[in-house]
Amino acid sequence: MAPEEELAPSMRGTRRALRAMLVLQVGLALVLAAADFAASVPAPGLPSLPGARPPGLDAPVAPGDQRRRFAPDRMPVLPAAGDMPSRLLFEMTDETARLTGTIAQGDAGRFAEWLATRTVAPARVALHSPGGSVTDALEIGRAIREAGLATEVPAERLCLSACPYILAGGVERTVGAGAAVGVHQHYHGENTYLPAFLAVEDIQRGQADVMAHLSEMGIDPTVMIPALSTPPAEIYVLVPEELERYGLVTPDG
Repeated sequence: MAPEEELAPSMRGTRRALRAMLVLQVGLALVLAAADFAASVPAPGLPSLPGARPPGLDAPVAPGDQRRRFAPDRMPVLPAAGDMPSRLLFEMTDETARLTGTIAQGDAGRFAEWLATRTVAPARVALHSPGGSVTDALEIGRAIREAGLATEVPAERLCLSACPYILAGGVERTVGAGAAVGVHQHYHGENTYLPAFLAVEDIQRGQADVMAHLSEMGIDPTVMIPALSTPPAEIYVLVPEELERYGLVTPDG
């Protein structure tokens, strides 16, 4: 290859641009690799036995022992939890709107339409969900706050992954005995065909949306510390003291 000083100015510019793109791609690849490694290292206070797999969601949690296996397509059923629909099911019981199942794309619009057709507006929203679409969960949480509704996770129910962003929307928030509220890392529109720099941009934008939502709802955004420290195949179950400290439950909730 000819030395750069012997090339035409346009060729020199092209070579520099290609070199800069290569350096950027390598740098971002290293960032992603470092993030994956960090995700595999337990946060302070979490167990770190070599090769140990966290127990299932039905195992009780205690401070410092809060990571559990998470596989939405193979959800264990807690006592009295019942079946888990593949997308949100809306039901009305007295003054309670019950949202049960996985949060699928488009469920925010479905919930808005369903809520608008109620002849008697609910006073609270009861949640039982393993999570799902982050964008829809944020929209549902905002709709709940705009409607002035309370939220709750009934006893022995689940509110995992994106579901806590719906819980955060309640003007009052309660979590029943034996319920599991858990957080972890999210995929934000992951697309393996995108260059690394676009994937990083998408992830950062998604995290910014989540942080803004939590702040607007009055939730301590440092709840994202255990979330970002827990890989997607696991879930970090918040103990009652953390639910109170982060503001995911309101006083006496």
